[in-house]
Amino acid sequence: MITIRKANERGHAEHGWLDSYHSFSFADYYDPQWTGFRSLRVINDDLVMPGMGFGNHPHRDMEIITYVLSGQLQHKDSMGNGRIIRPGELQYMSAGSGVQHSEFNPSQAEAAHFLQIWITPDAKGVKPRYAEKSLRDAPAGKLNLVTSKTGRDGSIAIHQDADLWLAKLDAGQQVAHSLANNRNAWVHVAEGEVVLNGKTLAGGDAAAISSEAKLELSANKPSQVLLFDLN
Repeated sequence: MITIRKANERGHAEHGWLDSYHSFSFADYYDPQWTGFRSLRVINDDLVMPGMGFGNHPHRDMEIITYVLSGQLQHKDSMGNGRIIRPGELQYMSAGSGVQHSEFNPSQAEAAHFLQIWITPDAKGVKPRYAEKSLRDAPAGKLNLVTSKTGRDGSIAIHQDADLWLAKLDAGQQVAHSLANNRNAWVHVAEGEVVLNGKTLAGGDAAAISSEAKLELSANKPSQVLLFDLN
């Protein structure tokens, strides 16, 4: 079963300094049909204006993944990490027992466009940790493993049985992914346009998938697609 979540049906918050679309219920946006999917709790499609950002604020017991699509995002946290995340780079932070961080667009000219993803952990109160992974040179036309429970094949280990794959696809390229029994998937089109098992998805569109043995993706134009394989 594939349930489409169209980009224009998402929650939307316009704060002047921040333009954000919410795939799931978040902050003042609440939709009882879309409070998350399996362990996936948040996908926010954020555009932060030049020189603006999120001030220092706390998190706990959440796996937080940030993937920058364009612009720059400056990160600082209470673990002592601090650097500028650029397009094609992904940042992971396990908030665990508690962490404070800030995110700021250091550019005075260009907006920062990024996806912020929250995954509910399988254990509470763990020691906070941080990791980064560059996907700028990830090969096109294949699924690249980004996160996993065990950190296999060079992926980032997270506190949840959730594989995140990234596909960069040129027009006409195709990839396929098999789902094991009792596994589920969420597909989010970050950019471009793809066909998923015969259904067309544009940028910002997503699909919740259950009871499907195989997912087939083909790109109608240059695209970036995130595929979450979830328990």
